[in-house]
Amino acid sequence: MRPLFSMFNAVALVLLSLCALAYKVVQLPPSTPQPPKLTVGATSGVSVVLYFSDTQVRNFVRQMRTVQVAQNVPVAVAQASVKAWAAGPTGSGAVAVVPSGSAVPRVWLRGDHFVVNLPASYADLNYGASGERMLLCSLVRTLLERRGKDVMFLVNTQNVPTLLGHADLSAPYAREDCADE
Repeated sequence: MRPLFSMFNAVALVLLSLCALAYKVVQLPPSTPQPPKLTVGATSGVSVVLYFSDTQVRNFVRQMRTVQVAQNVPVAVAQASVKAWAAGPTGSGAVAVVPSGSAVPRVWLRGDHFVVNLPASYADLNYGASGERMLLCSLVRTLLERRGKDVMFLVNTQNVPTLLGHADLSAPYAREDCADE
């Protein structure tokens, strides 16, 4: 009869024990990482130019405004500019392009191209052709004042042919598309 505790059996038993231990360690759930502590950094004021309508909805009215941004990066400045644009003009001589309290469009920047997601409520504004052009072009001029080549519009994250049935949204708007007449 062969011995039960041979050298081969002892080594095999140690290896089997190590494999069982390794299997248990691998099966343990990972520890939950602690989220980093978020701190609101100091904001800085950036001077921007916003465009609104005149009372006749024919010409653009230019206003300088200082917006607060946490990071002075183009997309943050653009989003802050659009938020100030949606809030409306300060002072006299200019008219807000969207009603007070309207949702703020979301802005993305891809290279030199802005993408603006207009809220679904903008499609219910019941503007005519000049009002729709003023809405789109005041946004285009506001965004392209500092940088960028063009602005593409989405409505409620969807590509649509027009906003209110007048202006074509299938192609991006450049500075030249919104020049003074």
